[in-house]
Order: sequence, then structure tokens, then C-alpha cells
Amino acid sequence: MTQTQDRSRTFSWSDPLAGAAHVGRRSGLELLRAMIAGELAAPPIMHLIDMARMEADEGRVAVELVPQEFHYNPLGTVHGGVISTLLDTAAGCAVHSTLPAGVGYTSLDLNVKFLRPVTVDSGRLRCAGTVLQRGRRTALAEARLTDTRDRLIAHATSSCLLFPLDASA
Repeated sequence: MTQTQDRSRTFSWSDPLAGAAHVGRRSGLELLRAMIAGELAAPPIMHLIDMARMEADEGRVAVELVPQEFHYNPLGTVHGGVISTLLDTAAGCAVHSTLPAGVGYTSLDLNVKFLRPVTVDSGRLRCAGTVLQRGRRTALAEARLTDTRDRLIAHATSSCLLFPLDASA
């Protein structure tokens, strides 16, 4: 029997409902930029998987992640769910960046293509999401995940449903 050294990880987060209270009162881009500036807390998922550095412009969002052992699956590579979370975040937030105050969105689907395995040796990953088309009721976005050598690691497309938010919520 091989002995292993236990590892641990601790993280904290702010009340997610405090940030959610601003949804609908600001445009999507204003909300994202407030999170980037530290005026609003980042959502807990960003702390959970240790996402770092976000950039946002209208129709385009990028996030970064440095792969860690705690992202690994039993095969010794970063779990596809972590990669999918990055892709979903970049694509969904790109859509969010185009929305006026009072309009929300939710993902309808996420179609992911995994092209290369990711390990801690992959270095900092960058995931860039871009809106391809936005209508009144739906939006289509794509996200591209690249490594430090600018190799494409994974690609996704996402359809999002757009809807009015209840102003009294």
C-alpha cells in the first residue's frame, strides 16, 4: 500500500444574495465591471474552483484559471466539469455583458468539445467568451479555452434564454 500525503484547501466567500440583489438594477456590463473592481463580491463558484482575473467588454468576457491538483479527476487530469464551468462562465458572462438593466439570462445548453488534456503543467488557462448573435429572446455565444502556449484546449457553444427580471424582487 502506497502512503499518500493528505492535502487540504480552505476558501471563503461572501453572501451570494447580496450580489444577486444588484442583478436587474444595473446593466450586465456594469455588474461584471463592479465585480472586477471589487465593488461587488465575486460569486462563490469563482472561489470554489479558484478562477482568477476576469475581463469584460460588451459582448466579450475572459476568465483565467491556474490548474491545481484539486481540479483533478481520477485519471490525473483536470476534470471536464471544471473545464465546462470555465467555458459556461465565459460564454454566459459574454451574453450578460450585452444585457440592459432589467433583463436576465439562463443557459439553455452548453456544447463542449475537449481537445487536449489539462494538468498543472499546462500553466495558466485563459477562457474567452464571445457573443455570436443576440436577439430579443435568445443569444448564442462561444467560448475558447487556451493554454499558455495559445493552444486550443476546449471549445464550447452556448444558447441562452433572455427574459425580463421582476423589478420588485
